[in-house]
Amino acid sequence: MSAAASGEQPAQREATIVGAGLAGALMATLLAQRGWKVEVYESRGDPRIHGFAGGRSINLALAERGLHALRAADADRDVLAQAVMMRGRMVHPADGGTPQLQRYGRDDSEVIWSVSRGELNITLIDAAEAAGATLHFDRRLEAVDFAAQRAFYRGGGGLHRVGFQTLIGCDGAGSTLRAQMRQRADLGERIDWLGHGYKELEIPPAADGGFRIEPNALHIWPRGRYMCIALPNDERTFTVTLFMAMQDEGKGDPSFETVPDATAARALFERDFPDALPLIPELDHDFEANPIGTLGTLYLDRWHLGGHAVLIGDAAHAMVPFHGQGMNCAFEDCVALARHLDATPDLATAYAAFEAERMPDAAAIQKMALDNYIEMRDLVDDPGFLLQRELELALQARHPTRFIPHYAMVTFMRIPYSLALERSEVQRGILEAATQGVASVAEVDLEAVDREVLRSLPPLADIP
Repeated sequence: MSAAASGEQPAQREATIVGAGLAGALMATLLAQRGWKVEVYESRGDPRIHGFAGGRSINLALAERGLHALRAADADRDVLAQAVMMRGRMVHPADGGTPQLQRYGRDDSEVIWSVSRGELNITLIDAAEAAGATLHFDRRLEAVDFAAQRAFYRGGGGLHRVGFQTLIGCDGAGSTLRAQMRQRADLGERIDWLGHGYKELEIPPAADGGFRIEPNALHIWPRGRYMCIALPNDERTFTVTLFMAMQDEGKGDPSFETVPDATAARALFERDFPDALPLIPELDHDFEANPIGTLGTLYLDRWHLGGHAVLIGDAAHAMVPFHGQGMNCAFEDCVALARHLDATPDLATAYAAFEAERMPDAAAIQKMALDNYIEMRDLVDDPGFLLQRELELALQARHPTRFIPHYAMVTFMRIPYSLALERSEVQRGILEAATQGVASVAEVDLEAVDREVLRSLPPLADIP
């Protein structure tokens, strides 16, 4: 006889979440909303009391996938109230000419949002507590006894042993939970380092308190194998990120090996980013004070350990930041995992189904993020790329349900990343073939391209 049939209340489902960052706080909210007993353990202090502990980029690009998850947590309005809209890429040419805006979408209904990591984290922590989750700060996971279902946390001057029913790892690319799972089973873990790093700088507000440059855009200074980008903040500042190789590659390009200090950095900006230099008055200080960040892609062959534990977000599939989808992908993980947990009371079954669904999509966006680095630093001011972009928009207008630009599928839709990658590769082939040997869209045989679109791209509908 079931608990319901006997008049008994079914046992409350319980989950322990490791990490109260973006994914952890959102996951806690979604499960608490469903009546789960949720405990969250975070190694850092409460950012609402101690301030946000940096170390990672303070800017994130919020797109439709992430917004959908925030709507599910009823947190979207609070987040968007602090966000700055970005209509597209503002490309700053090497010759110092007038920057040109390359829209992400067709109009202001297709934009992305620059959000502060710290403010977003605090909003989601508040949402998790409001939903009923309990958060424990200054509790760093040290070890897990999976057989006894006990986790050990260090903090508050001691070691705390806490029982659990299941663990959800939201503790980032350097996940301690993943390391503990690896001691029990081979996860197939490997990291591909990009060989390029980044340094963060800042454009302060103008003297009148406003933005110094166009606020509603992601600014890019593409220079081949290196680049600068700048994202707006609601404090009227911009976070500037310089990306280049870690070591000298012998190709004449700058690297953090050949640009080791503020003096060399100033010389680099005077030569290659002259219009950006006056905007960054604390360049010398920021370059010396801020660490060099590393970039890599984390691959795993498995994300769960039976019903004992599962990994999501960066703990399962960290990626390089060049498509702005790391957070959005992690938020999609949260929604997908909650859905699979709704579907079955058996944790191992839910975790296996979640992994089977999301792993191909994570691999797809990891690849697209790497590809987008090349596009941002090498192609956004390339005449051939711009011609293909013009044709892409023309074909979108001619075939709105079939030929949907790559960026739109990834950013403004919620179709699986793997499907977006598959269709993007077909579309890239069409664009490359159609623009071979022509100088303008007027020279393209559009009727022949129409036939190829109809032949190779079935109509596409977004997920409601």
